[in-house]
Amino acid sequence: MPLASGGGHATLMSMVTRSPRAPAIRQSRSRAASPNAAKPRRDQALARSAGDAVELAGQVLIATPSMGDERFERSVIFLCLHNAQGAMGIVLNRPLEQPSFSDLLKQLEVAPNPPARSIALTSGGPMDNARGFVLHTDDWTGENSMRVEPGLALTASLDVLKAFAEGGGPRQGVLALGYAGWGPGQLDQELQTNTWLLAPSDPALLFDADHATKWRRAMAKLKVDPLLLSAVAGHA
Repeated sequence: MPLASGGGHATLMSMVTRSPRAPAIRQSRSRAASPNAAKPRRDQALARSAGDAVELAGQVLIATPSMGDERFERSVIFLCLHNAQGAMGIVLNRPLEQPSFSDLLKQLEVAPNPPARSIALTSGGPMDNARGFVLHTDDWTGENSMRVEPGLALTASLDVLKAFAEGGGPRQGVLALGYAGWGPGQLDQELQTNTWLLAPSDPALLFDADHATKWRRAMAKLKVDPLLLSAVAGHA
């Protein structure tokens, strides 16, 4: 499952405005950044006036029991980008056993292999799963990294994979193959119909390996009982 070559920061920003394809993994230079990670913001209000959508990047979407798409059942999605042109996020609780990080490095001809450090892989969503993104802490960034919020960045270039392979790179990260995307206003409408709930992100939800509990832990951040939600959905 090779990752294609192509654009960087500009491609990340244009993905939901012009192209249905995701940014590619490519070469770029890296630079260090001070780890001044701020605490994630609390929930933003969902109230919206006409034509004035709240930007929600940096939060997590939690699929409710009323989710009608089995691909996203009990999914937890980190929102990387959200604006008037659409939204893009990566699913956090769909771990991939294959390919392994070493297999991926071999396909991409990235050395050293075996790597000095590995990074977990996740199925980021149903769109363009031959493309890769690394969501990571911003104590390391490359020239094409996009800061999502204080403390977090998204990189779609080979230099972050090389940094991990060499034993360096960001303190924490996850490599997503594919992404979830929404057109203009689509996510906002799904939020209004209670298809998704919003919660603040935290490092454990983003980076830990306890995937089986992420959905319930995300719900717990909102003090929501999933069983109660199921009952409400059943009587809708």
